[in-house]
Amino acid sequence: MVSHVRPDGDAIGSLLAFGLALQEAGKEVQMVLADGVPSSFRHLPGSEQVRKSAQGAFDLIVTLDCADLKRVGKVLEGFGKPDINIDHHTTNELFGALNLIEPEAVATASILFRHFPEWGYMITQPVAVNLVTGIVTDTLGFRTTNTTPESLRQVAALMELGVDMTNLYYRGLVRRSFPAAKYWGLGLASLQRADGIVWGIMTLADRKNADYPGNDDADLINVISSIDESDITMIFVEQKHGTVKISWRTQNPGLDVSQIARQFGGGGHPGAAGADVPGPLADVQERVLAATRDTLNKFHKLYSQGNES
Repeated sequence: MVSHVRPDGDAIGSLLAFGLALQEAGKEVQMVLADGVPSSFRHLPGSEQVRKSAQGAFDLIVTLDCADLKRVGKVLEGFGKPDINIDHHTTNELFGALNLIEPEAVATASILFRHFPEWGYMITQPVAVNLVTGIVTDTLGFRTTNTTPESLRQVAALMELGVDMTNLYYRGLVRRSFPAAKYWGLGLASLQRADGIVWGIMTLADRKNADYPGNDDADLINVISSIDESDITMIFVEQKHGTVKISWRTQNPGLDVSQIARQFGGGGHPGAAGADVPGPLADVQERVLAATRDTLNKFHKLYSQGNES
């Protein structure tokens, strides 16, 4: 069982929940993440079992929370096509032999909650902890526009199994390490705004200066997405080996930033998307900002025409 690189709470929670449920049913399971489990999620039950590479032969390969196969990194090289692909991204490329894609679900963990009973898997307390983490983090604490009554009922049902939701909320969304806070400061100092877009830049030098161990933005994108008078917010995170990780966010229900991400080989949701783009930081920033402005200009043009009619 695998999920994507730079794993978030839904990737980790879904992987651990499904892996533990299968083990409870007597299956032998390897749970694999190319980047391992970040320190902020090592409190989750089963996290100590996660490895960075797969070993041996397998009867079944399952991907979770991955819109495209590139997102798993190199952990499936030599193992062939995944048998089952479970995801909730609208841009999923249907790369599995069997594909369970439910874009209306707030998280992949929400899909698992829906189907575990009919698949015959028990939702034990450790499984429930991981499912709550996936749902709570992918909705940013029930703040995303796709939050539904169903997702709230799911977490309520899981809390009845003994899950401390408030503690998981704090650990998954609020608590930050000192290096992450320093890294935020450097990213915030880089913020720029023009044409309805707010963006920041986080360089390899910033990461080194902050002594931040990850290769992500430490969730800074979810902070700047709250800035007033912005249609789209973005973070450019310089990576090793000549690539740049980009995250887009929008609170405008008429915009679909996943379509911008797809232009650069990425994907995601209408309100939140990402891509890894090869090239020098300055060049990637110029190209991606131009494409984002173009999309935003077309949106405003259509919106103004609609109002006139």
